[in-house]
Amino acid sequence: MEIETQELTTCEVAADGCAISLGFVDGRGEPATIRLSVSQVGALVMTLPGLISKALQTRFGDQSLRYAYPLDSWVIEQSTDPTQGMVTLTTSDGFSVCFSIPRAQQSELGEALVSQPATRAQVRAN
Repeated sequence: MEIETQELTTCEVAADGCAISLGFVDGRGEPATIRLSVSQVGALVMTLPGLISKALQTRFGDQSLRYAYPLDSWVIEQSTDPTQGMVTLTTSDGFSVCFSIPRAQQSELGEALVSQPATRAQVRAN
């Protein structure tokens, strides 16, 4: 079954925290809801950034395009695992992603951020 949506209306967490519900208006103008487990939502979240980039590349015929989120703030924290840190990146509209990062990669990331890029990339706004 294929469902076309007109508008996303609600996003809610189940009372027990085990699922997320997305409310929307379907193609006929009727309200509908899809309920996904947390693991399904995690898989979806991992898939969406690649799908957005692929859609842009297909639409504009340019394989270099990526959907970029403007960074507003970041936080580096210690994980409960002493070999891992955590890096949370947040946009001005509240979208955030937390990555676990091994100690060696933290140093590599820091060095990469302060080094000059090897080639100049053409800047394109999304």
